[in-house]
Amino acid sequence: MNSSSSQQWFSLGAKQMDGSSLPIESLRGRIVLVVNVASKCGFTPQYKQLQELHDRFGSKGLTILAFPCNQFGGQEPGNDTQILEFCSTNYGVTFPVMSKIQVNGAQADPIYMHLKKQSPGLLGSEAIKWNFTKFLVDQQGNVITRYAPTTSPNDIARDIEKLLTSEG
Repeated sequence: MNSSSSQQWFSLGAKQMDGSSLPIESLRGRIVLVVNVASKCGFTPQYKQLQELHDRFGSKGLTILAFPCNQFGGQEPGNDTQILEFCSTNYGVTFPVMSKIQVNGAQADPIYMHLKKQSPGLLGSEAIKWNFTKFLVDQQGNVITRYAPTTSPNDIARDIEKLLTSEG
């Protein structure tokens, strides 16, 4: 991976639900799993496994960033407050759930523009195909891989463990 792409990653910021910005720079040295999420999707139960990953690896260096998105079948119609309440009430989510964004198109969030460019999907397509597409970023800001919505968070655990034991 080239250092300019990791520097670009660390220059980004994510809008939190309270309106403030979370500087990605503050996550330097941590593994980051970025997921576009939705409350009314067939994959929504993955929140449970994402929380389990957070519980298992959060103190060891993993940060999960969930980005609600309503671009796929209108499956995230709520506002930020409703989304956060849904996540905590139904799945006990304690990892960061960011402000609702777009992941495709002209209004795509810069974080997603970066991730899609660094790790294109099938046949080189940069577009996000559906909710719960996941990106794994290492401690140095390199995008390691993109996972399909159908990939269970449990199946990502071994990749996280590998990054944690290699210490980058």
